[in-house]
Amino acid sequence: MAVTLRDLLDIREVCVISGGNFEQFRSQLLAGLGADTAQLGRLHLMPTCGTRYMRHDGADWVPVYVRDLTQSERDEAMRVVEEEAKNLGLWEAEPWGHIIEDRGSQITFSALGQQAPLDAKKAWDPSGEKKERLRAAVAARLPDLEVRSGGSTSVDITRKGVDKAYGITELAQQTGIDIGQMLFIGDRLDPGGNDYPVIKTGIDTHAVSGWEDTVQFVANFVEKAHNSGEHVQ
Repeated sequence: MAVTLRDLLDIREVCVISGGNFEQFRSQLLAGLGADTAQLGRLHLMPTCGTRYMRHDGADWVPVYVRDLTQSERDEAMRVVEEEAKNLGLWEAEPWGHIIEDRGSQITFSALGQQAPLDAKKAWDPSGEKKERLRAAVAARLPDLEVRSGGSTSVDITRKGVDKAYGITELAQQTGIDIGQMLFIGDRLDPGGNDYPVIKTGIDTHAVSGWEDTVQFVANFVEKAHNSGEHVQ
């Protein structure tokens, strides 16, 4: 994956947008990327669905903007999601890491813990029914905040209107790159998935089934670009 992403960064501006926090970006993406300064200069990072936007300044990653919830909003969200998870029997007694994380601009509930293995996450709620029950219960108690499905075991709480569509719109405004020139690659573009909101921006999309599928698609994209003689754009 790292080699393929570096190859893409040689010819395109690339944005990674996720509900995860920047520390997860550092450990899961940047630590093994091995990109040079020029490649990092074409990489745009949008943790917590674009409520934070990070660029590399040649030495380190610096925020372009940070839009956090207030402390009282975060405290209330954490209290409510814990209470409702326990009420519904969805509070794990022995999680893999923290169940609730304060990400500043987003509160994230991870049913099995932040460090849960992928196989366990996939098996926990394949139909999405558990997650939807929790999301609905929390949303009813936090009418001034947005409560939505996150990853396979997570529920995210943000300000109203904050989702990946928000991030894509901000990316266009910050960079001057028209959304019509962008391509979004995601594995949750189905209705109810956390990538689905981007469709309303009008961005071109390509659905993938996992990281292996993503690598293959990007590798084919880069090969076609090289064959057509394309350079950095």
